Amino acid sequence: MKMTIEVDCSPEEARRFLGLPDVSALNQHLVSEMQKRIDANMSMLSPDELVKNWMAFGTGAQEQFRKLMEAGLAAAGTTTRTE
Repeated sequence: MKMTIEVDCSPEEARRFLGLPDVSALNQHLVSEMQKRIDANMSMLSPDELVKNWMAFGTGAQEQFRKLMEAGLAAAGTTTRTE
């Protein structure tokens, strides 16, 4: 014997029926906080800001960046020439 029960209710009604807590206020707070942080750090994604930050670390960062690019080229199958 096979039975199928179809329940037509909203997510809010289902949440209350199952006794789950209402976390919509917490979720809204977390989303708004993430939006603030993303907006505050959006300038860090611009290429000129990234280069400025890398250059602030001196030649060590430049050398690491060069090695990163060489490793990427090597993984892509392109050979590089170092002097």
